[in-house]
Amino acid sequence: MRTAAGATRRALPFLLRGFPSSVVALVLLIRVLLVAAFTLVGIGWLAIPSTVRSVRRWAGRERRRIAAFTGRPVPAPYDPPGRDDPATRTRTLLADPATWRDLGWVLIHGLTGLVAGLLAPVLPLGAVNAAVVPLYWKAMPADDPVEAPYAVTSWLGALGMVPITVGWLILTLVVVPLLAGWQARVGRRLLRPTRDVRLSERVTELTATRAAALEAHGAELRRIERDLHDGTQNRLVGVIMHLGIAERALRRDPESALPLLLRAQDQAADALGELRDVVRSIYPPVLAERGLDGALAALAARCAVPCTLRVDGLRRLPAALEAAAYFVVAEALTNTAKHSGAEHAEVTVSLRPPADPDDEEALVIEVRDDGHGGADESGGGSGLAGIRRRVAAFDGHTDLASPHGGPTVVRAVIPCAS
Repeated sequence: MRTAAGATRRALPFLLRGFPSSVVALVLLIRVLLVAAFTLVGIGWLAIPSTVRSVRRWAGRERRRIAAFTGRPVPAPYDPPGRDDPATRTRTLLADPATWRDLGWVLIHGLTGLVAGLLAPVLPLGAVNAAVVPLYWKAMPADDPVEAPYAVTSWLGALGMVPITVGWLILTLVVVPLLAGWQARVGRRLLRPTRDVRLSERVTELTATRAAALEAHGAELRRIERDLHDGTQNRLVGVIMHLGIAERALRRDPESALPLLLRAQDQAADALGELRDVVRSIYPPVLAERGLDGALAALAARCAVPCTLRVDGLRRLPAALEAAAYFVVAEALTNTAKHSGAEHAEVTVSLRPPADPDDEEALVIEVRDDGHGGADESGGGSGLAGIRRRVAAFDGHTDLASPHGGPTVVRAVIPCAS
């Protein structure tokens, strides 16, 4: 019941805002029909570009409205405008599938948005009216009783409003979210790029992310080589040197060899510890042992800033994807501890289901802190650029919101099909 009420509270404003949007869509539909009629007689061609621009401008507003309701962006499907002559530009607009999909949305939204926008407030108002009838029916004149939906002339009739109120409430909780979901799905399906356009864009993105992945892989190999060379290798050289000195001491003065052996043992232990750190930086063993949720719980527990972890619907994912998510959270929490001045951090990790069959399931990671904000990705050593490169290697995207005064929110979305 609480979930249905929350869905209705979200859906009702969406449908109410859709009412004026559908009125404008209806006006645009009339304009399109007039331009089409004048074009048939040869004088409407000049109005086509401005009409298409108006439709696209209003479709852009609808994309933002749907994105705010669903929490998923609706990308625009249009190519950048060219510098062709007006006739060529008009032919290009008419040949663009996005133009006809926008016109389809104008037709559907202009006709159905009005009905949905009117029905959305009628249902809850009907429930309110039925609920208050017992409070005022007696004040009505005997020859003009309350009609809701029958004449209420007695307390028994007034009490009959109770099941009617419940019925109105059930209709509101069921119909309003259904209408909003349907309107958002139809708008999203018509106003986003077609499958062919998305495939073309995906190829372009994959080409760019492949180059970024190769660069990140090379940088990671260089880091591992540097850590092994500057740390573990030097300590192992020291162990060998001390063992050699201890060997010579054993032949001359066996008692003096013990401190050298102990020092060599300490250096070997330090080398082993550094080697384990390098291994953990490649793939943390805790991921294999406890899964991503357990590994993130360990990260949150070790964080220098008090940290809350929320995990929703998480399951085992490919090892590379879990490792990327782990390092994104680790780097974000490190930034929080070093730079934010925060008193509390919050990590939320969830699996976002696909909005429709053409979409992909995605892993959504959000790290929020209550620090002073002002995080700058261009600043050296912030680690945010590294997070973005790591996520982009999986064809994902990263968003940063860090106004001065806080809070700072790092949000990464990684497709699970990557």
